[in-house]
Amino acid sequence: MASREERRITDTGTLKALSHPLRMKLYRLLFVAETATASQLAEQVDEAVSLVSYHLRKLAEHGLIEAADPQRADGRERWWQPSSETVSIRDEDFRDAPEKAAAHLAASRMFLDQRAEMYRGYLDARAHWGAEWNEAAHDSESLLRLTAEELGELKKDLHDLLRRYDEQGRAREAAGDTEGREHVALHVYGFPFRV
Repeated sequence: MASREERRITDTGTLKALSHPLRMKLYRLLFVAETATASQLAEQVDEAVSLVSYHLRKLAEHGLIEAADPQRADGRERWWQPSSETVSIRDEDFRDAPEKAAAHLAASRMFLDQRAEMYRGYLDARAHWGAEWNEAAHDSESLLRLTAEELGELKKDLHDLLRRYDEQGRAREAAGDTEGREHVALHVYGFPFRV
């Protein structure tokens, strides 16, 4: 990836570009692959290469992805990569106008739907993963009593922990430790509620 920096999305144009359902799937797949061509991604989402190319160009227009170095000597295929290691979308950047708040809400709902779809996919295929992965996989719900400040601290601690595990896993994989290594999605939500 070009930058280890976090890309903070603060404008509705970029938010809308990313919150298109197919574009978000493509972005997620590209993030996992690190580099890919439109043809490779089209095969994974079962869409026409021309359609995927169009959506990749839209993501690139907003600086979410960028051209990557060709992976083959012939250079005939265009390779893409995420332009940053992470993307963040914060509520505080979309509160100041009703249309911005509506765009943020719509994007958040679409992201939630896609995350739920990913988890349902795992549940449907769980029997094929074997005992070791099924014992390691988990879902949980914790009902805590916290202040907003404490929830913010918890969020930071979880982020730091996840980053540590990600960096360790990537370093081990780069060193050749690839046996049994799979992509893992971890979705964590922390939000207030009243009864």
